[in-house]
Formats: sequence, structure tokens, C-alpha cells
Amino acid sequence: MHKLILGLAGVCLLVALGLMISGNLPLAGPFLIAFFLAVAIGFRGFETLKGFSYTVMIFAAVTTALFYPTYFVSYNGFKFSTLITPLIQLIMFGMGTSMSLDDFVGVVKMPRGVLIGVVSHFIIMPTIGYTLASISGLPPEIAAGIILIGCSPNGMASNVISYLAKANLALSITITAISTMLAPFVTPLLMRTLAGAFVEIDTLAMMWDITKMVILPIGAGLLFNKFLSGKAKWLDDAMPYVSMFGITFIIVIITSAGRNSLLSIGPILLGLVLIHNLSGYFLGYWSGRLFRMSERDCRTIAIEVGMQNGGLASGIANQMGKMATVGLAPAIFGPLMNITGSILASWWHRRMPKEERDAPQEVVHGHRSL
Repeated sequence: MHKLILGLAGVCLLVALGLMISGNLPLAGPFLIAFFLAVAIGFRGFETLKGFSYTVMIFAAVTTALFYPTYFVSYNGFKFSTLITPLIQLIMFGMGTSMSLDDFVGVVKMPRGVLIGVVSHFIIMPTIGYTLASISGLPPEIAAGIILIGCSPNGMASNVISYLAKANLALSITITAISTMLAPFVTPLLMRTLAGAFVEIDTLAMMWDITKMVILPIGAGLLFNKFLSGKAKWLDDAMPYVSMFGITFIIVIITSAGRNSLLSIGPILLGLVLIHNLSGYFLGYWSGRLFRMSERDCRTIAIEVGMQNGGLASGIANQMGKMATVGLAPAIFGPLMNITGSILASWWHRRMPKEERDAPQEVVHGHRSL
């Protein structure tokens, strides 16, 4: 059945390409959307491709927004952009429900790794973002979006990717927790320093916006996890799906608002965002190597540095009133990092970390059983 659906996806793609070549671009829209939807469903039938299904669904949603933007801007005078902040708060609450105070105890257990990971994250990605924005030649507000995604904390996706890549999951969770909690202070200061020449930055307002979107919801989630976890199983089960829907809808809203800019500078911005993401993996890995960390820890830092919280960056752009410009780079970065992160995780998953490969066989098996 899934092979048949993928075959149908191929037919839809051929029809869409034919219509585009013949100049009937508007008619190609439904076939392109159907192509992505069919691919997402078809991937569910293959273990190696299953993890890409959600990302392909995002591409289907983005394609829908590009072809039919008016449906995602407003309805009967209600602007969908007003939903971005509540959705991010809901996502952050979900992040909090999956955390506990033990995640922060990791600082005591692995202080060196956490320090290297967090400092590398907030040095490497903002610096690369500023460099790319400076040489991009893009309009200042769109270029500022590249800096914004670089100045954002890690996202929860990095924890999943670390697990799949046979990295140090405990270290990954702790770095994500610490960088997220530091975001209300570090992100505005970095934006003021690096993006101030591109766009006006109100540091105090941004601090409060991030606190509203991150600290308060995560705090509520932590309390929920401590006192009510397991007592509302339906909510525990629903939160991952709510988060996935929220992120997708945010990307669709931003894509619709910035459609014209995306159509004109999309390929350039996509290339810059890809360089930003891949450079984060590369430099993050070698920052770990520089401090003689284990292979598993180096993998963790690579992933933690390269993967950002695109949803939060989108929310900040919306609070700045520049969703259609500053928000474009974060909207592209999110789906793209899921693709590159999944590929990197698959590569590393098939390659046992060097220290485990060189360890006595019984030690390796003992480690795996933990």
C-alpha cells in the first residue's frame, strides 16, 4: 500500500512539473501539495524513512501557504498571527511537561560538557549568523532574521536527534534546558550587539517577550510534571501532537505573510540557512574535539550547536512586528534542520562511537544495556 502511495506521489510530481513547464503554475499547486502529502504517508511504511514524514508534511503545508496565502493571513478580520505567541507558549509548556528538575542536575554531574556546549552554542551560531547576514546582500530586516535564528537557544528536536545519533542524551537534555533558560537574557543582548545595525532592537521588551514565551510556560510545565504527571494521561499523549501542529501552523502563517519576499529571495535565503545549519554541526563537533571530549559528547555538542529553536525565533520576530521579514529565516531553518539532523543521526547511528568501538566487548554490551 505504501509503495502504491509513493507511486501516486511520483505521478503527481510529474503532472506538477509538466504544468509548471507549460506555464500553468497556479494549476500545479494542488498536484505539488498532493505530492508532498502522498510522500509523507508513503514514508510511514518504511522504518528508515519514517522519521522524515513530519518534515515532508511541513513542506506540504508550506506549499499550500505559497499557493493560497490569503487563507492563512486572516479570517473575518481575525489575524492568524495573533495565535503565534499562544502556540509557542503551548509548545514550551509541552517542553516543560517532558522535563524535570533532574535535567538541571546534569550541570553538577557534567559541568565541563554543559559549559562547553552552552558557550559554543551562543558563540558559534550568532557569529556565523552575523557573518552570513553581513555578506548576504539581503534587505536588512530579512538578514536580521539569520542573526535571530543564530542567537536563539536549542530546540527539543536536538534531544531526539542526539538519541538517534548515539550521542550523550543526558548531556543533550541538560544543554537544551540551560540554553533555554538563559535565552531571555542572552538572546536579546546578542541581538542588540549583532543585529542592531540591521533592525531596531528593544532589549528589555525582547527580554520580557522571551520570558512570557519560554520561562513562564516551561515553569508551569515543570510544575505539572511534578504534581500531575500520569494523572492526565490524555494530555501527556496529546502534547507531542499539539507541538507538531503548533510548529507547522506557525511556519504556514509566516510563509503566507512573507510569500512575496520568499518568492524573490527564497533560494538565496535557503542556501544561507543551510550553510548556517551545517556550519553549526561542523564547528560544534570540533569545539568538542578541541577540548578532548569523547566522541559521544562531540556528537552531542555538534547537534546542540547546529539545531535551534525556530519556533521561539519566529515568535520573537512576530513580537517585533516583523514576522514577514525577520521571521522568514527561522521559518526556513526549522524544517531544514530536521532534514539535515535526521541525515546526520542516520550516519552516526550506523557508526559506533570510537571509545565504545575500542573498549572491551563486555564493556560495550554493558553500556548498551543501560
